[in-house]
Amino acid sequence: MEDGRKESEGPYGTPQKYDPTFKGPIYNRGCTDVICCVALFIAIVGYVAVGIIAWTHGDPRKVIYPTDSRGQFCGQKGTPNENKPFLFYFNILKCASPLVLLEFQCPTTQTCVEKCPSRYLTYLQAYTRPQDFEYYKQFCVPGFGESKVKSPTEVLRDGDCPSVLTPSKPLARRCLPAIETHKGVITVGNETTFDDGRGQKRNVSELVEGAKKANVVLEARQLAMRVFEDYTVSWYWILIGLVIAMALSLIFIVLLRFLAGIMIWIMIVMVILVLGYGIFHCYMEYSRLRGEAGSDVSIGDLGFQTDFRVYLHLRQTWLAFMIILCVLELIIILLLIFLRKRILIAIALIKEASRAVGYVMTSLLYPLFTFFLLCLCIAYWASTAVFLSTSNEAIYKVFNDTACVAAGQTCNPETFPTSNVTRLCPDARCQFAFYGGETGYHRALLGLQIYNVFMFFWLANFALALGQVTLAGAFASYYWAIKKPDDLPAFPLFSSFGRALRYHTGSLAFGSLLLAIVQVIRVILEYLDQRLKAAENRFAKFLMTCLKCCFWCLEKFLKFLNRNAYIMIAIYGTNFCTSAKNAFFLLMRNIVRVAVLDKVTDFLFLLGKLLVVGSVGILAFFFFTHRIKIVEDTAPSLNYYWVPILTVIIGSYLIAHGFFSVYGMCVDTLFLCFCEDLERNDGSPERPYFMSPELRDILLKGNAEAGKSEAQEE
Repeated sequence: MEDGRKESEGPYGTPQKYDPTFKGPIYNRGCTDVICCVALFIAIVGYVAVGIIAWTHGDPRKVIYPTDSRGQFCGQKGTPNENKPFLFYFNILKCASPLVLLEFQCPTTQTCVEKCPSRYLTYLQAYTRPQDFEYYKQFCVPGFGESKVKSPTEVLRDGDCPSVLTPSKPLARRCLPAIETHKGVITVGNETTFDDGRGQKRNVSELVEGAKKANVVLEARQLAMRVFEDYTVSWYWILIGLVIAMALSLIFIVLLRFLAGIMIWIMIVMVILVLGYGIFHCYMEYSRLRGEAGSDVSIGDLGFQTDFRVYLHLRQTWLAFMIILCVLELIIILLLIFLRKRILIAIALIKEASRAVGYVMTSLLYPLFTFFLLCLCIAYWASTAVFLSTSNEAIYKVFNDTACVAAGQTCNPETFPTSNVTRLCPDARCQFAFYGGETGYHRALLGLQIYNVFMFFWLANFALALGQVTLAGAFASYYWAIKKPDDLPAFPLFSSFGRALRYHTGSLAFGSLLLAIVQVIRVILEYLDQRLKAAENRFAKFLMTCLKCCFWCLEKFLKFLNRNAYIMIAIYGTNFCTSAKNAFFLLMRNIVRVAVLDKVTDFLFLLGKLLVVGSVGILAFFFFTHRIKIVEDTAPSLNYYWVPILTVIIGSYLIAHGFFSVYGMCVDTLFLCFCEDLERNDGSPERPYFMSPELRDILLKGNAEAGKSEAQEE
């Protein structure tokens, strides 16, 4: 008897026994994982303290406004520089590259100006022409010309004015050389040489040292500005596209409630047709470009172009699209052929999920609350990160044109004129270099930033976990009701939400903490991987790749385990570890059903998301490329039409994912409840099943067929 009992337990625990008092989610429960709840509360208090400290010391103006040599912000309202938004560099030749400029560390005098210079002009030329001299003075140090008149030699010696002006354009609020490239020749202001203001002819290549890096920075900044312009003229059309995606998702979900089987097959057919049309369109474009000049150039020969429309004039682009869509179409068709019987079982489960969602309609709105919580987490994290990154103090350094023992040393601009440095190095200047600091607070900034990222992951995962437990509790109440919907509680979603917060905040904190730790480690590994890209150590790169792969798998496993643990928490009210163990053992005892149902339903929901995204994406593509004749004149003119299209596609996926995630959680909850039901009851009048007759017939039949096929294979 003892041996038989041990054998029945098996390697994955003891199956649940019949309990006549069990009627679904337990209401008489206690608090779980209290220590983790206290830890979360302390961590949140610390997070608030970090935010207060950051907001006290930080100054986002350091990011928004450039800073001149006196440490004053350019373009800030209420200051003398209010109408001077751009930063001008006296001698751009002293800057190693534009990347150094963007890091605020260029060893030359910098001043705020109303506009950047538009032409070549030396100080010696301007000095002899009153009109040019008035134009030139705006690029000198503030207050120039108000004191005694100096000779040109004295002005250039004292660094009151730049020796030469060069045509410049504002870039990130800084006046950088107006670099242009004509057939591989770099020019500035249509000139290849310029007068440096000291009697020498210089090549413009010296003006843009590190020209390749400069071009990369300029192109990146120009790309960002053009993308921003596209958003400003197309944002309302993007919103309309997202509203259409929301309407399609909602219509699809509502139709699933009444026509689950038909809608699933319509969805499958529509996905195949949408992909088929994509293949047809790619083939037609590929054929149309045959014989056109330049269409046979390969993508590799063309290289990277910021204007993606260039690639659409290449036959190779459409061929690549066509191959990708063909492979995707073939994979989906093969999966449908091999999973046709399992799809019938999954449809039955989705029908039951549709009934559950129909009785708990408020569940469709719950993702909006989760989205609101995530927005709060993102906003707090982003603002804290900005304030922390701008918490440094202004650091002033000694700059000198000639050799000086004090060059590069920290200085105080207020006491610098009376210091020994001015006697040792008469032409030395004390000017703003960068933002930094050597206090204990400044040394702790990196740790505070890491803590900020860690808390963001912890709180974001907690918000997602709260949503999963709430939905699981509501849908479990539906499953374990003998008479549906009469035995359902009055407000199942709100009741489940209250139980989750009152009793299981600690368990949710525990599960989200484990996930947050793994995610922070992955972020650190990504950072180290970026640092190792320039290294030639192959072993280090291999080890880094292995670590990234292992932690990616660990994160996926934890998400799967947490999701099912939260379902058990919602039903039984046990702590996180017990719930995770029971859920894992229950799934392993029903591994055949897991393989049959879980991934098949995920596949069907993925097809639903693809249908919504594909439909809205195709509509956005035809609209923004002016291919819909009726609204051809309504569509905005864009620099890059892929900007709103990608935004609509990504937004549509997130919206569809939000709606389908409710169904996904419902299916997972009903599946675990079904497995529990089979272990607790046998379908007899004394121990009846809680599942609906339709679900019982098809699931038990599907399970019998799966077990028979497994036995035949053995």
